[in-house]
Amino acid sequence: MLKKSMEEALNKQLNAELYSSYLYLAMSAYFETIPFRGFARWLRIQSKEELSHAMKFYDYIIEAGGTVSLAKIDGPKASWKSPLDAFTNVLEHEKKVTGMINGLMDAAVKDRDYATQQFLTWFVKEQVEEEANASEIVAQVTMTGDVNGHLFWLDHHLGKRE
Repeated sequence: MLKKSMEEALNKQLNAELYSSYLYLAMSAYFETIPFRGFARWLRIQSKEELSHAMKFYDYIIEAGGTVSLAKIDGPKASWKSPLDAFTNVLEHEKKVTGMINGLMDAAVKDRDYATQQFLTWFVKEQVEEEANASEIVAQVTMTGDVNGHLFWLDHHLGKRE
């Protein structure tokens, strides 16, 4: 059974993952209007992935004997200055999420909550991947500069994400 403090922390993360999904869906909508459909597709898929992360927290809280508590999700902004601005925001957001996951792991270690530590291990590894992907895209967008032909190529490339 989860300690109340861990239950609250996991619920906070569940809601943060829902916000991540919402943020990336807003970014996808922004790119649809430019239109950079490849960037939009990549972010829409990322939104679905973040929703699946939220559901992992949802399921774990219930399986561990806790109660799910959904909170209000603030609306993300709706536009960015450029693809570089948007993907820099993605990278910053993923670093923030990494810090949150690490904080949860610290709390689980402190509480000697081995089941939650085991559960969170997947997310620790996942955040390494999330930051690496975002960092790579930021580097690629930076390398292309403001050369539209290059941005269109990168947009096409990212649009191939399955």
